[in-house]
Amino acid sequence: MHVTFLGAVREVTGSMHLITTQSDQILLDCGMFQGRRKESNKKNRKLQINPKKITNIILSHAHIDHSGRIPMLTKKNFSGRVICSRATAAACEYLLLDSAHIQESDANYLNYKTVRSCLAEMKESKRKRKLKKHNVSDIKKKMKSNKNKLNTEEINRLLEKFRLTGIQPLYSISDAEQSLASFSGFPYRHSTVVGKKATCRFYEAGHILGSAVSIVKIQENGRQINICYTGDIGRFSKPIIKDPVHKFEEEDRDIDLMIMESTYGNRVHGPMKDLKPRLKTIITDAVDRQGAIIIPAFAYGRTQELLYVIHELYREKEVPCIPVYVDSPLATKITRVFGEHPEVYDKETHEDFLEKGVNPFSFDQLHFTQSVEESIALNKEEKPHIVIAGSGMCEGGRVLHHLRYKIHNPKHTILIVGYMASNTLGRRILESGLEYEASGRSGSPPILKFFNKEYPLKARVIKLDGFSAHGDKNEMLRFLKESNLRVKKIAVVHGEEDQSLSFSDFLSNEGYSAFVPKLRERIKV
Repeated sequence: MHVTFLGAVREVTGSMHLITTQSDQILLDCGMFQGRRKESNKKNRKLQINPKKITNIILSHAHIDHSGRIPMLTKKNFSGRVICSRATAAACEYLLLDSAHIQESDANYLNYKTVRSCLAEMKESKRKRKLKKHNVSDIKKKMKSNKNKLNTEEINRLLEKFRLTGIQPLYSISDAEQSLASFSGFPYRHSTVVGKKATCRFYEAGHILGSAVSIVKIQENGRQINICYTGDIGRFSKPIIKDPVHKFEEEDRDIDLMIMESTYGNRVHGPMKDLKPRLKTIITDAVDRQGAIIIPAFAYGRTQELLYVIHELYREKEVPCIPVYVDSPLATKITRVFGEHPEVYDKETHEDFLEKGVNPFSFDQLHFTQSVEESIALNKEEKPHIVIAGSGMCEGGRVLHHLRYKIHNPKHTILIVGYMASNTLGRRILESGLEYEASGRSGSPPILKFFNKEYPLKARVIKLDGFSAHGDKNEMLRFLKESNLRVKKIAVVHGEEDQSLSFSDFLSNEGYSAFVPKLRERIKV
């Protein structure tokens, strides 16, 4: 039996690993690469597997860097099942459709820019005579059906007319809808057949709602081989969901190979108990400055945790109860998924909210922004308020518009509450902002470019570690040591190279046999 590491190897996104046995090919995750547009697009289009040969996919959780390329497989004749927890299956109904919408929108916009650039060149060149019958400005107007919406039919016609190479989305909304028929959700601790001689059992990973540690058991050559795939491991004592599992069934305890994440393999988060006091200070200071707090947040997990803690602070009257806006239609839908799966909540959530008849994700000051018009109006709001908006790494979505209106004003706060991958706008805001704060905000502010325009970063940038959905190096070690697993070997993945290498050394010093595979490396188990 072999394992091939195909993604999230010495980097964070694009999670994908292949288990190959004598009778099956089982894929662990099928995630999307995120980062620089051109580099990510190139990686995402190259699957490196034959979808027809994949028996089944085991999906650790719904985040797009783990699930985002599944529609690419299903549209290329993958005929197996996507096996995951019930909450993950429910969340993917929204996340994959949203991902497809982004793919289509990005492709349409890039095609619009291609045609527009071509028209500009033709106007200035000898080819301009070809445009005599058409006014260039009229053609440009036809490429938009109204002020904001692109006329994709007209754009595609012009691409063909001028023999221009257009961009195709990775997959369409229709592709994503069709992929959902392949999903099968199962409860935790239920053994499920995933191959001719392979089964899988899910355990709580504590990362986000529905996230799972997968124990894959394979019968081959008269013996059983057990593989543990951690997916992403969460923090201990985090709000809402249960802590990472520590007690596995007896028949699952002997692990021949563990494939383990290392996102924060060389870092230590602040204590969870400091989370509420720090957020209290941040909100109070922003209100004193009469400013807004802009929080880029993932729609799934981070947004709901923020709402939970803010709700607690408001109920305890610890902070001024300013309006809170969730400016993300996707986050609104995902919050509904949280409400439908109370069976995975931790004890504290049941005691503090559910048993008192209180919805943790609903309070008087909370508003879910749906329409574009509501979002635009909110951009111009001057009174103190909190906006939670996507995308989590500031690579797209409504948060960019809030930043555009607020980033240049020192009375506002940009609150970073999660991981920002390399080469994302979120990482640039974080690093530039913290450096400017460390200098005492002296000298000229950093300049950041997005929407093809430069903006001075005068807003205050604060990083709040407690909301991270990933355990730090000590919490991941705690997961290993407190569990009753007996692990022979650990492959360290899902971390930038320095984090993975450092975590591998850290584990080795703790007595574990650990290594960091290379991309496309194939090992025998």
